[in-house]
Order: sequence, then structure tokens, then C-alpha cells
Amino acid sequence: MNIIIVGAGGVGYSLADNLNAEGHQITLIDTNAERLNSALEKIDVQGIAGNGVSHEILAEAGVASAHLLIAVTDQDEVNMLCCLMAKKLSGCQTIARVRNPVYYREINLIKDELGLSMAINPESATAGEIFDLIQIPGAQTHESFAKGRVNMIEIIIPEGSPADNIKVMDFPGRISKGTLICILERGRTREVEIPSGDTVLKAGDRIYIITPPREMATLFKRLGFQTKPTRNVMIIGGGRTGYYLADMLLAAGSRVKIIEKNRAVCEGLSAQLPGAEIICGDAIDRQLLLEEGIAGEDVFVPLTDMDEENILLALYAKKISKVRAITKVSTFGFTEVTEELPVGSIINPKEITAYSILRYVRAMSNSSDSSNIESLYYLANRRVEALEFHIKADSAVTNVPLSELRPRMIPDLLICCIYRGGQLIIPRGNDQIRQGDTVVLVTTARKLQSINDILK
Repeated sequence: MNIIIVGAGGVGYSLADNLNAEGHQITLIDTNAERLNSALEKIDVQGIAGNGVSHEILAEAGVASAHLLIAVTDQDEVNMLCCLMAKKLSGCQTIARVRNPVYYREINLIKDELGLSMAINPESATAGEIFDLIQIPGAQTHESFAKGRVNMIEIIIPEGSPADNIKVMDFPGRISKGTLICILERGRTREVEIPSGDTVLKAGDRIYIITPPREMATLFKRLGFQTKPTRNVMIIGGGRTGYYLADMLLAAGSRVKIIEKNRAVCEGLSAQLPGAEIICGDAIDRQLLLEEGIAGEDVFVPLTDMDEENILLALYAKKISKVRAITKVSTFGFTEVTEELPVGSIINPKEITAYSILRYVRAMSNSSDSSNIESLYYLANRRVEALEFHIKADSAVTNVPLSELRPRMIPDLLICCIYRGGQLIIPRGNDQIRQGDTVVLVTTARKLQSINDILK
């Protein structure tokens, strides 16, 4: 597809890099020539220095033949105007990053009026990811499939866990039935493998497990994790993400404490979140954290605008307490470094935004095929893809026992589960993919557009 991306910053660059790697024709637009040239030195795409709202600039970028325009500048108004202009000039599909809560509250009306195909709010999406993690003690990451009926969770096997030194094939019987280990990361090198039944698990391994929601409590308890309910949450930073997260937590019955150093922001939060305790102060002051009872909190979430500050706060919290940390890190490319630090789960808003848009583009590419991509997640530091397909029609992979299908499948691919009529099926050799099914698979291959791409 021909895709125009307006904004060459972190999200725009990541989108251009990933979509270019998938074979799309990319044109990158940015008003900052230096930032644009920096991106063009790293990826082989076309670039135009200029304003994406301009009729002339869009025409030069080839908007007349574009399939999609994605506007991800730092200004909501510019993003929406870019999409409006592109829609008027060519009728292509459009995606806008919209961050202001005032706009986002009216997003359905805005989408209708501007003809947006998709609007993404990074702060709201990030808050949702954090909220989901808080509900699942012990999980490093969490993804959901089949409209929330199937979970894939990342876990580090603790020392002394019953899962230490057992085979993958024995995991369901000894730890939790109805589950499947899909991906394994091992050792300091974090080598990735899609394990076989004979693979032996070790303490310290990172494993990605498919499990139904009803098995979650049993799974964590038998793995050796504490499963007490999460009631007390301390948030550092009262920005948009902190506001969205606190609002979700209060609605779920949690006790929320927000520490924010800007007095005006504190006053606004007190009015918007009457159920939360708002503390005006600088969280870098260790004495303040102690006085506010960090040791008694269940979850600690640093959400300031500075990655370094968030990491230091999480390190300190983990040093003086048993609190669970969920740390915001917005810088691209350092995930593998920060994951080595004891800062709990890492959440990257720019990655969440980019991957949400990538999922839409991948689904858009195969909309006329026999299967639709419903979900797409990048796991294990982007070395593995987890995809959810909805099977719309019969094809070469349907109505064939998996035992006959597997020899014809590409290597390093595992069909994790089939969701059919309210039932989760962990597939065995006699199971078949049928029309109407939802199929979840993991693979180290890239560019799968259709379920038929699993065949050699």
C-alpha cells in the first residue's frame, strides 16, 4: 500500500520503519528538516520537508494515489486537519493521534465529521494497559484475544517455583489445565524459542502463556506468586496518563494516591478525581515517599515525563519495599536494557501507539481475504508476533486435521488456541480450523497477512 505518515518523531519513525519492512511504500512528512533527514538516513523511504496540512505538500507526497494517511505529530489540531485535507483530496483512509482529553471525549463525533478511520489516544491506551496489568499480579505483560476471552501473559518463573525443571508437556497437568506455553526466553542472552513438549523449564525463564481468564488465579497461585487483591495504588505524575489510570482504578474500587509537584495540576485533579488522594510534592524527595506510605502500597506507578526519573523512582521503591512497580519508559530502543533492571513491568506509550496503528494497517491489508487479522502484538522485544485471525471462509487451512497441516506449515510457528462458540480449544493433532473460528498463533516470521500465509 501507499502510505503517507505526517510526523517523523518517535511514533512516526517507528511506523515508517515497520511498515517499510513489511513492503509498503512510505512517504514521511515533517516540518523539521533535521528530524526528517535523521529518519531518512536510517530507513529507505521517501521524505518531504513541509507542513502536512498543506495542499501542495500532500499533492507532492502523492495523496491522490495513497491508500492511507497517518498523522502523528505532537499537535492534535494538525493531525486532524491533515486527515481532513487528505480525505477531501483523495478519499483515502486516515488515522490521527488525538491526545487532548477535551477532544477525545468527543472522539466519536470528530471521527464522523472528519471521516477518520481510527483515532488513537496514547495516554488513554497506556492507562488501559497499566490497568490491565494491575488486575493480574505477577504478569510482566498482558495481551488479550477473542474480545477478552483469551489471555496471553508473560511471566518470569520464580526461584523455587513448582514450574522449575518440568517439561512443557507436563505444565498443564501439574500447574494449570487449559494452558499452553507459546514462547520461551532463556538466559542472559534472552534467546527466543517456540518450545516443544520436551523443552525443560527453568527458574528465571520468561514464558508467554495462553490461558482462559478462569484459570488465572490458579495459575499464579501454583507458580508461587502472591495473589492478594490489589487495593492500594500510588501514582507519580498527574498528567493525562495518571488521570486516565486513576479514573479507571477508582471505578474498580481501588484506593488511589497521586503525587504531583505542579500545584495547578493538583488542584485540577482534586476537582476531577474527588475519590483520589492528591499530594502536592516532588516524588524524588525520598522522605516524602516514606511519609506517604510507599511501603504499604500494593502497586507503584511512576508516570513522569522523564524516563530517568521513572526508572530511579521504581528502583528506589523496589529497594525499600515489596511493592509491585509498573514503569513508564517512552524512549524507543532501550527496552532490552530497562528489562534487565528491577523496575517491574515496562510500559512504552510510543510503542503502544505505533503497534495499535500497525495492527490496523495489517488488518486493512487483508480485509478481502478469507481471514481477518483481529489483533497483532509484538512480543519478546519485537522478535515474535502474536496474531489473532477470524476465519471468514473455507481455505487451504480449514477442515484439515492439524497433524496433517503441521508438515506443510512454515517453521517457527505455533497455533496456540482456537476459540469456537464460546469454547477455548488448546489444539491437538485431531483438531481442525473451521469457518467462524478465532485462531491465535505465534511466529518469528513477519508479514503474515492471512491465515493462509502459515503454509510453506
